[in-house]
Amino acid sequence: MNKENLKISESKNPPSEGREVVSSNGIVKYIKEVYNGVASLLKGMWRTGYYFTHHKEIITQQYPDNKDTLNLPERFKGEVVMPHNENNEHRCTGCQACELACPNATLKVIFKNELNAEGKKKKAIDKLVYHLELCTMCNLCVIACPSDAIVMAQTFEHSVFDRSLLTKTLNKPGSKIMDGVE
Repeated sequence: MNKENLKISESKNPPSEGREVVSSNGIVKYIKEVYNGVASLLKGMWRTGYYFTHHKEIITQQYPDNKDTLNLPERFKGEVVMPHNENNEHRCTGCQACELACPNATLKVIFKNELNAEGKKKKAIDKLVYHLELCTMCNLCVIACPSDAIVMAQTFEHSVFDRSLLTKTLNKPGSKIMDGVE
């Protein structure tokens, strides 16, 4: 082989294993990335150290140390509840507006047939099932409810070991609709 053919064959063949070709641009890029990473780390450590030495400027609430004095904002949405009065009556008419408004199918209205005073069958709410694990706390169900039967409560501790505990029946056993609500 002559020299020209040798140069051409060397340029076509990759470098031998174990040897890498490193360009000066790659080294500069690597050094910049390491520098930026270290700078970011030091900036975060400086902020943490600052808060260790300036206790009065800390704005984080120390939960659960302050459970008794914890004040949640008025607009906080924790979960959907159905208020009942002292006679175990609620305002839900079973119109299903909440069920239709919910983007995740979090609420499910289950009906039963009851006999009214005239002996006719009447559709009444049996259960209002709420799947907390699906709820995005969007409040659309509360806004859609024409009889104000459901509201958003300020409860926020929902951690459980059994997922089935996150499925709740909102109406209490034996409850009925209030007189005058239609």
